[in-house]
Amino acid sequence: MTNLLYANDKTGAYPPSYYAATVDLPDPRPALRGEMRADVCIVGAGFTGLSAALHCAQAGLDVVVLDAQRAGFGASGRNGGQLGSGWRQEQSDLEAALGLDAARTLWDMSEEAKALTLRLIDTHAPAANFRPGIVNADWRARDVPHSHAEADRLTETYGYTRIEKLDRAAIRDIVKSDAYQGGTIDHGAGHIHPLAYALGLARAAEAAGARIFEGSAVHHIADGAPVKVQTDRGHVIADHVILATNGYSALTSKLRARVMPINNFISATAPLPDPTAVLGRDVAVADSKFVVNYFRMSEGRLLFGGGESYGYRFPRDIDAKVRAPMREVFPQIADIPFDYTWGGTLAITMERLPFFARLAPNVWTAAGFSGHGVALAGFSGKVMADAVQGTMGQFDLLANLPGRNFPGAGAFRGPLLALAMTWYATRDRIGL
Repeated sequence: MTNLLYANDKTGAYPPSYYAATVDLPDPRPALRGEMRADVCIVGAGFTGLSAALHCAQAGLDVVVLDAQRAGFGASGRNGGQLGSGWRQEQSDLEAALGLDAARTLWDMSEEAKALTLRLIDTHAPAANFRPGIVNADWRARDVPHSHAEADRLTETYGYTRIEKLDRAAIRDIVKSDAYQGGTIDHGAGHIHPLAYALGLARAAEAAGARIFEGSAVHHIADGAPVKVQTDRGHVIADHVILATNGYSALTSKLRARVMPINNFISATAPLPDPTAVLGRDVAVADSKFVVNYFRMSEGRLLFGGGESYGYRFPRDIDAKVRAPMREVFPQIADIPFDYTWGGTLAITMERLPFFARLAPNVWTAAGFSGHGVALAGFSGKVMADAVQGTMGQFDLLANLPGRNFPGAGAFRGPLLALAMTWYATRDRIGL
Protein backbone atom coordinates (compact mmCIF):
# COMPACT_ATOMS: atom_id res chain seq x y z
CA MET A 1 0.00 0.00 0.00
CA THR A 2 1.24 3.51 -0.82
CA ASN A 3 2.38 5.40 2.27
CA LEU A 4 0.69 8.81 2.41
CA LEU A 5 3.56 10.15 4.50
CA TYR A 6 5.84 10.02 1.47
CA ALA A 7 3.52 9.74 -1.54
CA ASN A 8 3.52 13.42 -2.58
CA ASP A 9 6.21 15.26 -0.66
CA LYS A 10 9.95 15.41 -0.28
CA THR A 11 11.04 13.64 2.88
CA GLY A 12 11.94 15.99 5.71
CA ALA A 13 10.99 19.20 3.88
CA TYR A 14 7.97 21.46 4.09
CA PRO A 15 6.08 21.64 0.79
CA PRO A 16 6.88 24.74 -1.30
CA SER A 17 3.71 26.60 -0.30
CA TYR A 18 2.96 30.27 0.22
CA TYR A 19 2.84 29.52 3.93
CA ALA A 20 6.33 28.00 4.01
CA ALA A 21 7.65 30.98 2.03
CA THR A 22 6.29 33.53 4.54
CA VAL A 23 7.56 32.17 7.88
CA ASP A 24 10.98 31.55 9.37
CA LEU A 25 11.23 27.77 9.13
CA PRO A 26 13.06 26.13 12.02
CA ASP A 27 16.05 23.88 11.58
CA PRO A 28 15.14 20.17 11.50
CA ARG A 29 14.83 18.55 14.89
CA PRO A 30 16.73 15.31 15.51
CA ALA A 31 15.21 11.88 14.97
CA LEU A 32 14.54 9.59 17.88
CA ARG A 33 17.42 7.19 18.58
CA GLY A 34 17.55 4.48 21.20
CA GLU A 35 15.13 4.09 24.10
CA MET A 36 13.32 6.95 25.77
CA ARG A 37 10.89 6.99 28.70
CA ALA A 38 7.91 9.35 28.92
CA ASP A 39 4.62 9.80 30.70
CA VAL A 40 2.94 10.54 27.36
CA CYS A 41 4.08 9.72 23.82
CA ILE A 42 2.26 11.68 21.12
CA VAL A 43 2.34 10.51 17.51
CA GLY A 44 1.88 13.42 15.10
CA ALA A 45 3.04 17.04 15.41
CA GLY A 46 0.11 18.93 13.90
CA PHE A 47 -2.45 21.09 15.71
CA THR A 48 -3.86 18.12 17.65
CA GLY A 49 -0.59 16.59 18.76
CA LEU A 50 1.16 19.89 19.54
CA SER A 51 -1.80 21.16 21.56
CA ALA A 52 -1.89 17.86 23.48
CA ALA A 53 1.86 18.13 24.07
CA LEU A 54 1.62 21.72 25.29
CA HIS A 55 -1.23 21.02 27.69
CA CYS A 56 0.31 17.80 29.02
CA ALA A 57 3.69 19.47 29.52
CA GLN A 58 2.13 22.48 31.23
CA ALA A 59 0.49 20.01 33.65
CA GLY A 60 3.91 18.65 34.57
CA LEU A 61 3.88 15.46 32.48
CA ASP A 62 6.98 14.24 30.68
CA VAL A 63 6.06 14.35 26.96
CA VAL A 64 7.69 12.97 23.81
CA VAL A 65 6.28 13.89 20.38
CA LEU A 66 7.15 11.82 17.29
CA ASP A 67 6.55 13.00 13.74
CA ALA A 68 7.49 11.17 10.57
CA GLN A 69 8.24 14.45 8.80
CA ARG A 70 8.33 17.96 10.35
CA ALA A 71 6.19 19.70 12.97
CA GLY A 72 3.28 21.29 11.11
CA PHE A 73 4.17 19.39 7.93
CA GLY A 74 0.71 17.92 7.24
CA ALA A 75 -2.72 19.53 6.92
CA SER A 76 -2.04 21.78 9.93
CA GLY A 77 0.54 23.73 7.93
CA ARG A 78 -1.22 23.69 4.55
CA ASN A 79 -4.93 24.38 5.06
CA GLY A 80 -7.12 27.34 4.15
CA GLY A 81 -6.58 28.94 7.55
CA GLN A 82 -10.29 29.38 8.32
CA LEU A 83 -11.09 29.43 12.05
CA GLY A 84 -14.80 28.67 11.81
CA SER A 85 -17.69 28.43 14.23
CA GLY A 86 -19.51 25.22 15.07
CA TRP A 87 -18.94 21.84 13.49
CA ARG A 88 -18.93 20.50 9.95
CA GLN A 89 -22.60 19.63 10.48
CA GLU A 90 -25.07 22.47 10.93
CA GLN A 91 -26.74 22.90 14.30
CA SER A 92 -30.16 22.01 12.87
CA ASP A 93 -28.75 18.67 11.69
CA LEU A 94 -27.13 18.05 15.07
CA GLU A 95 -30.43 18.79 16.79
CA ALA A 96 -32.24 16.32 14.54
CA ALA A 97 -29.64 13.61 15.12
CA LEU A 98 -28.80 14.13 18.80
CA GLY A 99 -31.49 16.31 20.36
CA LEU A 100 -31.37 19.95 21.40
CA ASP A 101 -29.48 19.48 24.68
CA ALA A 102 -26.61 17.57 23.05
CA ALA A 103 -26.52 20.05 20.16
CA ARG A 104 -26.24 22.91 22.67
CA THR A 105 -23.37 21.16 24.42
CA LEU A 106 -21.54 20.68 21.12
CA TRP A 107 -22.08 24.32 20.19
CA ASP A 108 -20.63 25.41 23.53
CA MET A 109 -17.63 23.16 22.91
CA SER A 110 -17.08 24.69 19.48
CA GLU A 111 -17.11 28.17 21.01
CA GLU A 112 -14.62 26.97 23.61
CA ALA A 113 -12.48 25.62 20.75
CA LYS A 114 -12.43 29.01 19.01
CA ALA A 115 -11.60 30.82 22.24
CA LEU A 116 -8.80 28.36 23.02
CA THR A 117 -7.32 28.80 19.54
CA LEU A 118 -7.35 32.59 19.86
CA ARG A 119 -5.66 32.38 23.28
CA LEU A 120 -2.97 30.07 21.92
CA ILE A 121 -2.37 32.37 18.96
CA ASP A 122 -2.23 35.46 21.16
CA THR A 123 0.17 33.83 23.63
CA HIS A 124 2.35 31.63 21.44
CA ALA A 125 1.87 32.44 17.75
CA PRO A 126 1.11 36.11 17.10
CA ALA A 127 2.57 35.71 13.60
CA ALA A 128 -0.54 33.66 12.76
CA ASN A 129 -2.20 37.10 12.52
CA PHE A 130 -5.89 36.35 13.22
CA ARG A 131 -8.28 38.51 11.21
CA PRO A 132 -12.05 38.36 11.82
CA GLY A 133 -14.76 37.43 9.36
CA ILE A 134 -15.82 34.38 7.34
CA VAL A 135 -18.41 34.68 4.59
CA ASN A 136 -20.49 31.59 3.88
CA ALA A 137 -21.47 32.14 0.25
CA ASP A 138 -24.53 30.46 -1.27
CA TRP A 139 -24.02 29.12 -4.78
CA ARG A 140 -27.71 28.63 -5.54
CA ALA A 141 -30.61 30.98 -4.82
CA ARG A 142 -32.51 28.20 -3.07
CA ASP A 143 -29.67 27.88 -0.52
CA VAL A 144 -30.14 31.42 0.76
CA PRO A 145 -33.36 30.94 2.81
CA HIS A 146 -31.77 27.94 4.49
CA SER A 147 -28.55 29.75 5.44
CA HIS A 148 -30.56 32.72 6.73
CA ALA A 149 -32.74 30.36 8.80
CA GLU A 150 -29.59 28.79 10.30
CA ALA A 151 -28.34 32.27 11.22
CA ASP A 152 -31.67 32.99 12.92
CA ARG A 153 -31.47 29.66 14.75
CA LEU A 154 -28.02 30.47 16.11
CA THR A 155 -29.26 33.83 17.35
CA GLU A 156 -32.57 32.67 18.84
CA THR A 157 -31.63 29.22 20.18
CA TYR A 158 -27.92 29.56 20.97
CA GLY A 159 -27.61 33.28 21.70
CA TYR A 160 -24.94 33.68 19.01
CA THR A 161 -25.34 37.18 17.60
CA ARG A 162 -22.20 37.48 15.48
CA ILE A 163 -23.75 36.36 12.16
CA GLU A 164 -25.04 38.89 9.64
CA LYS A 165 -27.36 37.80 6.84
CA LEU A 166 -26.40 38.85 3.31
CA ASP A 167 -28.67 39.21 0.32
CA ARG A 168 -27.41 39.12 -3.25
CA ALA A 169 -26.38 42.77 -3.32
CA ALA A 170 -24.67 42.58 0.06
CA ILE A 171 -22.59 39.55 -0.77
CA ARG A 172 -21.52 41.04 -4.09
CA ASP A 173 -20.32 44.09 -2.19
CA ILE A 174 -17.85 41.75 -0.46
CA VAL A 175 -17.18 39.00 -3.01
CA LYS A 176 -16.78 40.52 -6.45
CA SER A 177 -18.35 37.61 -8.29
CA ASP A 178 -21.63 36.88 -10.03
CA ALA A 179 -21.49 33.30 -8.73
CA TYR A 180 -23.15 33.86 -5.35
CA GLN A 181 -26.77 34.58 -4.56
CA GLY A 182 -26.54 35.50 -0.88
CA GLY A 183 -25.25 34.03 2.35
CA THR A 184 -23.98 35.13 5.75
CA ILE A 185 -20.89 36.62 7.34
CA ASP A 186 -19.72 35.32 10.70
CA HIS A 187 -17.93 38.12 12.53
CA GLY A 188 -17.02 35.74 15.37
CA ALA A 189 -14.96 33.53 13.05
CA GLY A 190 -11.87 34.47 11.08
CA HIS A 191 -8.69 33.40 9.33
CA ILE A 192 -5.04 32.84 10.21
CA HIS A 193 -1.65 31.81 8.82
CA PRO A 194 -1.89 28.13 9.78
CA LEU A 195 1.78 27.17 9.53
CA ALA A 196 2.77 30.10 11.74
CA TYR A 197 0.24 28.83 14.29
CA ALA A 198 1.59 25.26 14.15
CA LEU A 199 5.20 26.41 14.51
CA GLY A 200 4.22 28.61 17.45
CA LEU A 201 2.56 25.65 19.16
CA ALA A 202 5.70 23.56 18.64
CA ARG A 203 7.90 26.23 20.23
CA ALA A 204 5.49 26.59 23.14
CA ALA A 205 5.35 22.84 23.75
CA GLU A 206 9.14 22.65 23.81
CA ALA A 207 9.37 25.65 26.14
CA ALA A 208 6.99 23.81 28.50
CA GLY A 209 9.31 20.78 28.47
CA ALA A 210 8.03 18.53 25.67
CA ARG A 211 10.61 16.84 23.45
CA ILE A 212 9.81 16.77 19.73
CA PHE A 213 11.53 14.36 17.36
CA GLU A 214 11.16 14.72 13.60
CA GLY A 215 11.93 12.18 10.90
CA SER A 216 10.68 9.53 13.32
CA ALA A 217 7.92 7.50 11.67
CA VAL A 218 6.09 5.16 14.05
CA HIS A 219 5.55 1.74 12.53
CA HIS A 220 4.36 -0.30 15.51
CA ILE A 221 2.67 0.23 18.86
CA ALA A 222 2.81 -2.62 21.38
CA ASP A 223 -0.11 -2.40 23.78
CA GLY A 224 0.57 -2.79 27.43
CA ALA A 225 1.16 -0.90 30.64
CA PRO A 226 3.38 0.82 29.68
CA VAL A 227 3.06 1.04 25.88
CA LYS A 228 6.03 0.64 23.54
CA VAL A 229 6.06 2.96 20.52
CA GLN A 230 8.53 1.79 17.88
CA THR A 231 10.31 3.80 15.18
CA ASP A 232 13.04 2.71 12.81
CA ARG A 233 15.88 3.82 15.07
CA GLY A 234 14.39 3.88 18.53
CA HIS A 235 11.37 3.44 20.77
CA VAL A 236 9.48 5.21 23.51
CA ILE A 237 8.19 3.50 26.64
CA ALA A 238 5.18 5.53 27.77
CA ASP A 239 2.33 5.31 30.24
CA HIS A 240 -0.04 6.85 27.67
CA VAL A 241 -0.08 7.26 23.89
CA ILE A 242 -2.01 9.90 21.97
CA LEU A 243 -2.45 9.23 18.24
CA ALA A 244 -2.79 12.58 16.47
CA THR A 245 -2.25 11.50 12.88
CA ASN A 246 -5.56 12.58 11.26
CA GLY A 247 -5.23 12.11 7.46
CA TYR A 248 -2.18 9.92 7.95
CA SER A 249 -3.95 7.47 10.28
CA ALA A 250 -2.63 4.05 9.28
CA LEU A 251 -1.52 2.56 12.58
CA THR A 252 -4.77 0.84 13.62
CA SER A 253 -7.58 -0.82 11.70
CA LYS A 254 -10.21 1.04 13.74
CA LEU A 255 -8.82 4.38 12.64
CA ARG A 256 -8.57 3.25 9.02
CA ALA A 257 -12.21 2.13 9.05
CA ARG A 258 -13.61 5.36 10.49
CA VAL A 259 -11.30 8.03 9.07
CA MET A 260 -10.73 8.52 5.34
CA PRO A 261 -7.91 10.65 3.87
CA ILE A 262 -8.73 13.00 1.01
CA ASN A 263 -6.57 15.55 -0.79
CA ASN A 264 -7.33 19.21 -1.29
CA PHE A 265 -5.45 21.91 -3.19
CA ILE A 266 -4.64 25.62 -2.85
CA SER A 267 -2.97 28.17 -5.11
CA ALA A 268 -1.61 31.61 -4.25
CA THR A 269 -1.77 34.05 -7.13
CA ALA A 270 0.80 36.64 -8.02
CA PRO A 271 0.03 39.95 -6.28
CA LEU A 272 -3.18 41.38 -7.73
CA PRO A 273 -3.18 44.84 -9.32
CA ASP A 274 -6.32 45.68 -7.31
CA PRO A 275 -7.21 43.15 -4.59
CA THR A 276 -10.48 44.99 -3.87
CA ALA A 277 -11.67 44.01 -7.36
CA VAL A 278 -11.82 40.44 -6.01
CA LEU A 279 -12.63 40.83 -2.31
CA GLY A 280 -14.02 44.06 -0.92
CA ARG A 281 -13.11 43.19 2.69
CA ASP A 282 -10.29 41.31 4.40
CA VAL A 283 -12.40 38.24 5.13
CA ALA A 284 -12.26 34.56 4.28
CA VAL A 285 -14.94 32.91 2.16
CA ALA A 286 -16.26 29.37 1.90
CA ASP A 287 -19.13 28.49 -0.40
CA SER A 288 -22.04 26.06 -0.34
CA LYS A 289 -20.83 23.66 -3.03
CA PHE A 290 -20.32 20.04 -1.98
CA VAL A 291 -16.68 20.30 -3.08
CA VAL A 292 -16.17 23.59 -1.30
CA ASN A 293 -14.36 26.56 -2.81
CA TYR A 294 -12.62 28.64 -0.13
CA PHE A 295 -10.47 31.71 -0.48
CA ARG A 296 -9.04 34.83 1.14
CA MET A 297 -6.48 37.54 0.50
CA SER A 298 -2.96 37.68 1.95
CA GLU A 299 -0.46 40.41 1.13
CA GLY A 300 -2.37 41.28 -2.02
CA ARG A 301 -2.53 37.69 -3.26
CA LEU A 302 -5.64 35.57 -3.59
CA LEU A 303 -5.26 32.22 -1.82
CA PHE A 304 -7.85 30.01 -3.54
CA GLY A 305 -8.64 26.46 -2.48
CA GLY A 306 -10.65 24.19 -4.73
CA GLY A 307 -10.75 20.69 -6.10
CA GLU A 308 -10.29 17.37 -4.33
CA SER A 309 -8.80 14.00 -5.14
CA TYR A 310 -9.43 10.70 -3.43
CA GLY A 311 -6.45 8.48 -4.21
CA TYR A 312 -3.07 8.48 -2.57
CA ARG A 313 -1.36 10.58 -5.22
CA PHE A 314 -1.88 14.25 -6.01
CA PRO A 315 -2.81 14.99 -9.65
CA ARG A 316 0.01 15.79 -12.04
CA ASP A 317 -1.28 19.31 -12.75
CA ILE A 318 -2.45 20.86 -9.48
CA ASP A 319 -2.54 24.31 -11.09
CA ALA A 320 -5.27 23.15 -13.46
CA LYS A 321 -7.16 21.49 -10.60
CA VAL A 322 -7.41 24.81 -8.77
CA ARG A 323 -7.70 27.15 -11.75
CA ALA A 324 -10.90 25.55 -13.03
CA PRO A 325 -13.05 26.46 -9.99
CA MET A 326 -11.25 29.80 -9.52
CA ARG A 327 -12.05 30.76 -13.11
CA GLU A 328 -15.71 29.92 -12.46
CA VAL A 329 -15.86 32.21 -9.42
CA PHE A 330 -13.53 34.99 -10.59
CA PRO A 331 -13.39 35.13 -14.40
CA GLN A 332 -11.81 38.60 -14.11
CA ILE A 333 -8.53 36.99 -12.96
CA ALA A 334 -8.89 33.74 -14.89
CA ASP A 335 -5.37 33.79 -16.30
CA ILE A 336 -3.38 35.42 -13.51
CA PRO A 337 -0.19 33.47 -12.74
CA PHE A 338 0.03 31.26 -9.68
CA ASP A 339 3.21 31.82 -7.67
CA TYR A 340 2.57 28.87 -5.35
CA THR A 341 0.42 25.77 -5.65
CA TRP A 342 0.31 22.92 -3.16
CA GLY A 343 -1.78 20.01 -1.98
CA GLY A 344 -2.53 18.55 1.40
CA THR A 345 -4.10 15.48 2.93
CA LEU A 346 -6.90 15.95 5.45
CA ALA A 347 -9.38 13.44 6.84
CA ILE A 348 -13.14 13.07 6.85
CA THR A 349 -15.62 10.81 8.59
CA MET A 350 -18.95 9.56 7.31
CA GLU A 351 -20.89 11.94 9.59
CA ARG A 352 -18.35 14.78 9.21
CA LEU A 353 -17.94 14.76 13.01
CA PRO A 354 -14.56 13.99 14.56
CA PHE A 355 -13.80 10.44 15.61
CA PHE A 356 -12.67 10.16 19.25
CA ALA A 357 -11.77 6.77 20.68
CA ARG A 358 -9.95 5.11 23.53
CA LEU A 359 -8.27 2.36 21.53
CA ALA A 360 -6.82 0.75 24.67
CA PRO A 361 -6.96 1.80 28.34
CA ASN A 362 -3.96 4.08 27.75
CA VAL A 363 -4.17 4.80 23.99
CA TRP A 364 -6.23 7.80 22.86
CA THR A 365 -7.06 9.28 19.48
CA ALA A 366 -9.00 12.05 17.76
CA ALA A 367 -9.14 12.50 13.98
CA GLY A 368 -11.43 13.23 11.04
CA PHE A 369 -12.06 16.96 11.48
CA SER A 370 -13.55 17.08 7.97
CA GLY A 371 -12.20 20.47 6.98
CA HIS A 372 -13.05 22.13 10.31
CA GLY A 373 -9.82 21.44 12.13
CA VAL A 374 -8.25 24.87 12.67
CA ALA A 375 -10.29 25.26 15.86
CA LEU A 376 -11.35 21.69 16.59
CA ALA A 377 -7.97 19.96 16.24
CA GLY A 378 -6.18 22.02 18.87
CA PHE A 379 -9.20 21.76 21.14
CA SER A 380 -9.19 17.99 20.66
CA GLY A 381 -5.56 17.89 21.74
CA LYS A 382 -6.49 19.64 24.98
CA VAL A 383 -9.45 17.28 25.49
CA MET A 384 -7.12 14.28 25.22
CA ALA A 385 -4.55 15.91 27.51
CA ASP A 386 -7.33 16.33 30.08
CA ALA A 387 -8.41 12.71 29.61
CA VAL A 388 -4.88 11.42 30.19
CA GLN A 389 -4.99 13.25 33.53
CA GLY A 390 -8.36 11.73 34.44
CA THR A 391 -10.77 14.50 33.39
CA MET A 392 -12.94 12.51 31.02
CA GLY A 393 -16.17 14.47 30.58
CA GLN A 394 -15.57 16.12 27.20
CA PHE A 395 -13.66 13.15 25.81
CA ASP A 396 -16.43 10.71 26.75
CA LEU A 397 -19.10 12.93 25.20
CA LEU A 398 -17.18 13.23 21.94
CA ALA A 399 -16.29 9.52 21.90
CA ASN A 400 -20.02 8.72 22.07
CA LEU A 401 -20.95 10.74 18.98
CA PRO A 402 -22.61 8.55 16.35
CA GLY A 403 -20.34 7.23 13.64
CA ARG A 404 -20.12 4.58 10.95
CA ASN A 405 -17.33 2.82 9.15
CA PHE A 406 -16.73 3.77 5.55
CA PRO A 407 -18.04 1.12 3.16
CA GLY A 408 -15.62 -1.25 1.54
CA ALA A 409 -12.28 -2.45 2.74
CA GLY A 410 -8.69 -2.37 1.62
CA ALA A 411 -8.17 -1.45 -2.02
CA PHE A 412 -11.93 -1.10 -2.67
CA ARG A 413 -12.60 1.67 -0.16
CA GLY A 414 -10.88 4.49 -2.07
CA PRO A 415 -12.68 3.86 -5.37
CA LEU A 416 -16.04 3.70 -3.56
CA LEU A 417 -15.38 7.07 -1.94
CA ALA A 418 -14.22 8.56 -5.24
CA LEU A 419 -17.42 7.35 -6.94
CA ALA A 420 -19.62 8.93 -4.27
CA MET A 421 -17.71 12.20 -4.23
CA THR A 422 -17.76 12.43 -8.01
CA TRP A 423 -21.55 12.07 -7.95
CA TYR A 424 -21.93 14.97 -5.51
CA ALA A 425 -19.46 17.11 -7.47
CA THR A 426 -21.50 16.44 -10.61
CA ARG A 427 -24.64 17.59 -8.78
CA ASP A 428 -22.84 20.85 -8.05
CA ARG A 429 -21.94 21.35 -11.70
CA ILE A 430 -25.42 20.67 -13.07
CA GLY A 431 -27.19 22.60 -10.31
CA LEU A 432 -29.12 19.81 -8.60
